[in-house]
Formats: sequence, C-alpha cells, structure tokens
Amino acid sequence: MFQNIPRLVLQPRKKSGFKVALICTAVALILTLNRYLGDYRFILTLLHNMELNELNAIFRSLMLDHSNAQLHQLLYWAASIILFYFITPILLIKFILKERLTEYGLTIHLSWESYRPYLLMLIIMAPIVIYFSGTQSFLAGYPFYTIQHTEQLYPNFAIWQFFYFLQFIALEFLFRGFLLHGTKGKFGFYAIFVMMIPYCMIHFGKPLAEAIGAIVAGIVLGIMSLKTRSIWPGVMLHYGIAIMMDLSVLYRKEMLLQE
Repeated sequence: MFQNIPRLVLQPRKKSGFKVALICTAVALILTLNRYLGDYRFILTLLHNMELNELNAIFRSLMLDHSNAQLHQLLYWAASIILFYFITPILLIKFILKERLTEYGLTIHLSWESYRPYLLMLIIMAPIVIYFSGTQSFLAGYPFYTIQHTEQLYPNFAIWQFFYFLQFIALEFLFRGFLLHGTKGKFGFYAIFVMMIPYCMIHFGKPLAEAIGAIVAGIVLGIMSLKTRSIWPGVMLHYGIAIMMDLSVLYRKEMLLQE
C-alpha cells in the first residue's frame, strides 16, 4: 500500500515548524468558529443578545418559520463548512503561506488508474453501508434532510444533495488537503495520524459505529491523498458512501420510489 507514496512524504523535512504551528492553530480556530457560527441557533441567540431585532426577525423567519426552514438550516450549515473548511484555508495558503494550491491536494490531473482502486473500495463498502442503514441509529439520523411522506425527492432533496457534495469537498480539503499536506513536511507519513485525531472528533455525537469508523476512514483517506497528492479520490469515495447511506435509508423507509 505504501510503496507508491513518494519517498519525500515518508521522510520528514526540517525547517517547517512555523508552518506546522500556523496550520494546526488555523485548523483549531476553523473548527471552533464553524462549531459555533455554523449553528443557526447560536446566531439567533447572538443576534438577540446584540439587540439586532430586525436582522434577528429575518434570520428567524428563514430558519424557523419558513415552509422550507429545514432546507434553509441545512444550507446554512453547509455554507458555513464551505466558508471555514474551504475558502479560509485557500486564503491562508495563497496570502499567508504564499504556496500553490496544487501542493495541498487541489489537483485534478489524475488518470482512471488513480480512481479505480477507490471504486473497488466503494463496491466493497456497499454491503456494509446497506447493513448499517437498517440500524435504528442510522434510520433516525439519515438522511440529514428529512423527507415528508408526501414530498418528492425534487427539488429540495436534490438541492440539499448538491450542497452536501460541496461540503464534502470542503471537508476533504481541510483534513486531507490543508492539514495533511501542510504538516507532511514535518511529520512525513505520520501526518496522517495528526490529521486523524480532529477528524475523528468532529464525528462525536453521531452513531458509535460511524464515530469509530471515522478513525479508520481518516487513515485510509489520508493514505489515498498522500499517494495521489489529491483530495478528489477521497471526495468521490466519501460522498459515494454518504449518498449510498442516504438512499439505503430512504429505501428502507419506503420513500425512495414513492409517487
């Protein structure tokens, strides 16, 4: 598995202490800000405490009173992740570190050979996903967008899935791009395990099997990113499993093919 990982990655380099400190601190701040500012309930409380009554009324109407309030809540959550996990690291890379984005996994020049092993992994994961989609914790938690029995998959569920995919790009970029490739010069291959810790922690509160699985997934996706020097195979694998879970749960709830 490791023979195709560039030798440069396996051997830590010196003189990268400041860069590592900056990236680790930035990731900690990003995760903290997203945890609070990405929660619409925190924003409602903040606006109330600041006595911004008109803005609070508008935001409350969109998040709580609107007929599409559930969709608005999820889009706000996804937008926060895109802002903090994707846009913020890009700004740091370009204007503070002054490095190329391709050095952080944002390269798309990959051949079919680069994706084929991960398609195989997705096929192997399919029966596992289908099995867990029938457990009570997954049935209660997925999909994030709750479809009513009289509701069609289009447009709201389709809109949500588009933004769900975008937030997976942001998620992979923060952990398997910015954090992993930003610290591999200091820690080499073991940067994977530095990245894996906060990645596991953002899954706290989800079903136990998913939280434990995040440890394994963090390592596997990290190896993928180091091997290909790209986040895109990880994005495809990660979202592939997620959409498989959503569709499996909807099928079990007899909501996938409803008219």
